[in-house]
Amino acid sequence: MTTHGARRTHTGWVGWVYFAAVVLLLAGIIQVINGVIAFARSGTTYVMPAGAVQINYAGVGWSFLITGAVLVLTGIGLFGGRTWARAVAIVMALISVLANLAFFTAYPLWSAVVIVLDVIVIYALAAHGREASRR
Repeated sequence: MTTHGARRTHTGWVGWVYFAAVVLLLAGIIQVINGVIAFARSGTTYVMPAGAVQINYAGVGWSFLITGAVLVLTGIGLFGGRTWARAVAIVMALISVLANLAFFTAYPLWSAVVIVLDVIVIYALAAHGREASRR
């Protein structure tokens, strides 16, 4: 069924889709900056509070750069209403939920806030993500 000349209606949930896009863009930019900072450090170091852990700053830098690039591209894709961006954003939000569940005992208030926001964003992207498309 085609509707010629009909305008697509938007609900208030499209604002949450744009909220997710802005958060992904900002998080991606921060990740890229962290990656550049990690490359500026040299060699490896040991973190001692929980035991001896060797950290390779080059590996950390690459992981931050790649993650940041994915987040930035996903945020831009959400603004364009791309389906692949919605899928990637939902996966990233699910990973965030799992990570915050893992650290819930250390940071209960912060983890609870982030989990609630992630669940709202997942719902907005899954149920109302098409509203952001420009078709």
